[in-house]
Amino acid sequence: MQTIKFKNKTYLMEGYSIVGPLEGKGPLKDYFDYILIDDTLKEKSFEKAERKLLQKIVRGVIDKSGLNVGDINFMFGGDLLNQIVSSSYTARELELPFIGLYSACATMAEALALAGIFVDNNLCEYSLATTCTHFSSAERQYRFPLELGNQRPPTAQWTITGGGATIVSNIPTNVRLVSVTFGKVIDFGVGDVNNMGAAMAPAACDTIEEHLKNMGRKSNDYDFIATGDLGKLGSEILIDLMENDGIILGKNYQDCGCMMYDKTQRVFMGGSGAGCSASIFNSYILSKLKKGEFKRVLLVSTGALMSTTTSQQGDTIPSIAHAVEFEYVPTNKKQHSTKVDFGKKGRTKINNKSILENNNINSKALNKAKTKLSAAEVKNGN
Repeated sequence: MQTIKFKNKTYLMEGYSIVGPLEGKGPLKDYFDYILIDDTLKEKSFEKAERKLLQKIVRGVIDKSGLNVGDINFMFGGDLLNQIVSSSYTARELELPFIGLYSACATMAEALALAGIFVDNNLCEYSLATTCTHFSSAERQYRFPLELGNQRPPTAQWTITGGGATIVSNIPTNVRLVSVTFGKVIDFGVGDVNNMGAAMAPAACDTIEEHLKNMGRKSNDYDFIATGDLGKLGSEILIDLMENDGIILGKNYQDCGCMMYDKTQRVFMGGSGAGCSASIFNSYILSKLKKGEFKRVLLVSTGALMSTTTSQQGDTIPSIAHAVEFEYVPTNKKQHSTKVDFGKKGRTKINNKSILENNNINSKALNKAKTKLSAAEVKNGN
């Protein structure tokens, strides 16, 4: 059986998300913890900007949880940059015990699954799951440098700038991990790197069907089923594949790649990237779970396991999907986080001291934030 059931003592303590300027203009802008004004983060390259982005995400979730870096027992994470360097360098800077992962855009679900397994088996008290992507670094690694201005085909998706992090703990909250289903590597022969939704849809279908069979459930038993980044075309293929097998995905199903942007943003088939499901899960989905608006959620992050090497050799794209199930648990326990919005409505949200200090906010505003936790104007935030 591909599904592992938890022992009713593994919870999500807190989640944190950061997205780029384009993503911050989308329909979910009010749910993200922080929206970048400058996606270079004042670094000399986009690759270094991605590294800094992940560091901010990890520090953000730790501060939001009321913990210290030293409280985290293990960091589970990965990214799309060669040899998962953004995650490795973040673990280096924070001096965290690091378990590096790579499932491409399915990395968030894989990280959540393993973080939960460690906590559920009393191997640690706090584990951290994280991933991110950056549009500009991913484009020139997997496709073409932006400077070339290559035309995008209609099937293309837009790698999001952003990511998220989650702290998993044995301390009871109102969001519990129920089960994880690890996917198989599936290849339906798609070789076009600009049509990853079609390549990943069969893997998502296989994992969801296996999960439902293992758990003895139907698709309508979930308030929300979210795939990682199939995009418009890939999600339509998934719906058709599952309907052909007698399983109907109804209005409770959405794809994170389709949720990230609205119709006015020219992103073709929608968003993609490891940070896609990571940022949406740790903002919109987790917010709904905490409030009890979603009672049961299935997150199915999807990943295309190709590389520039395999693409240049003419190989097809193997894909994978991992699923993590969550449920709402009524509780009177107070939440650890305090969410404060600094600045005018519509401006960047900042939730912790580290983010404030790292974004060169003037000292007057910072002191005001520290003492009164009231609104302060962000003048030079990243």
